[in-house]
Amino acid sequence: MKKIITIREYESFCTVKNANGYKYLDDATFNQLERFILENSNKDTDALDLMGISVKKNVGKVITAKNFVGIIMMKNGTTIEILPKIHSNTGYTDNQVKELLIKMLKTLKNSPFKSLQSANLNITTMNVFEIFIRMFLDEVFLIVKHGLKCNYEKVQDNLGVVKGKIIFNKHIQLNHSHKERCYSEFDVFNTNRPENKLLKTTLEYLYKQSSSMKNKTDIKTLLSSFSDVDASTDYKKDFDKCVVDRNMKDYEKALVWAKIFLQGKSFTSFSGSEVAQALLFPMETLFESYIAAKFKKELDLNQYSISAQDKSYYLFEHNFRLRPDIVIRNKSKKITFVMDTKWKVLSDKKHNYGISQADMYQMYAYQKKYNAETITLLYPLTDEISNKDISFKSNDGVIVNIRFLDLFDINNSIKSVVKEITDNKVEY
Repeated sequence: MKKIITIREYESFCTVKNANGYKYLDDATFNQLERFILENSNKDTDALDLMGISVKKNVGKVITAKNFVGIIMMKNGTTIEILPKIHSNTGYTDNQVKELLIKMLKTLKNSPFKSLQSANLNITTMNVFEIFIRMFLDEVFLIVKHGLKCNYEKVQDNLGVVKGKIIFNKHIQLNHSHKERCYSEFDVFNTNRPENKLLKTTLEYLYKQSSSMKNKTDIKTLLSSFSDVDASTDYKKDFDKCVVDRNMKDYEKALVWAKIFLQGKSFTSFSGSEVAQALLFPMETLFESYIAAKFKKELDLNQYSISAQDKSYYLFEHNFRLRPDIVIRNKSKKITFVMDTKWKVLSDKKHNYGISQADMYQMYAYQKKYNAETITLLYPLTDEISNKDISFKSNDGVIVNIRFLDLFDINNSIKSVVKEITDNKVEY
């Protein structure tokens, strides 16, 4: 029986039942998860940002989720679902957080999420892994609807007629007493190409992994269209043979998902001997991507240009490239506005609200290099800050604004920041 445990960022697991403030994990799963973290901590990854291991009095060892969201599927059948910790002026449920996570994923560049139709998903009955399966199935349904692509496959067979070229060593070996037969190699035009083999194998794998009856039923339906296709026996070799050109465009996203599911090619480099699948996303990247996409929708692009991860300047000549998250330029007034997103909870109780000194140095450098009209740090909304309109001013005129975005009221939050930009009357 597959077990799904949902946790949010900064929540913790322990092996003590009913421990206040902690989610329970049985000893075996806890130990597997701990080994997964430790295995990755020895690699060049951000494993320490993924989860932290510590010891608490009267509780013992605890594992705390940190800056990554997604799923970790253990080989013992347990799935750990990590959702973002969202601060908002209104209450919210896990299902609302999953819907928000999907919206954020759809804004990621070079990912298979963009075509996701969230209206087709029943969030209340699906964990994040089942949602990913659903996305893959939607892509395969599109391929089947248009028809599986064919190509010529070299086939060897012992026939009663000469076809193609004779394979003499096999012919002599097999047909010494059968003069009427001929062992030959010839081309057959069929659907048994590497791309289809990989899709079939992925469908068979996901049928075993899925616990959603809807997904399993659709997988069986799709497999009937692959009845003449062999399963892949060498994933790497078949992926190397894949061709994604104009004629194979329908296959592009489905093959990305196939590689993720079959080879564990996640969007991060986490892996481990105790883990069957780890699909994890850094919240810093998701937050940055989502906010940039929202600004693009809200701004008048006839009057303003917007650049994400702008690369216009170096801190020093040809060294230390500056890459602010969002750069907005007023085309007519030649005014520049620079913003950086930070997935961090600020608090009145922390020194300088918890704003990093390194981040402030960075923003100061942005102002000097871009000669920016305003410099703004964008943080998720938090009820731990009483003043929602914070600014810092240096004695040489640099002002860094701190603004907060409510992810469950994101359009109004973005409009508020955009209004500050569009109402700016200063010209150089």
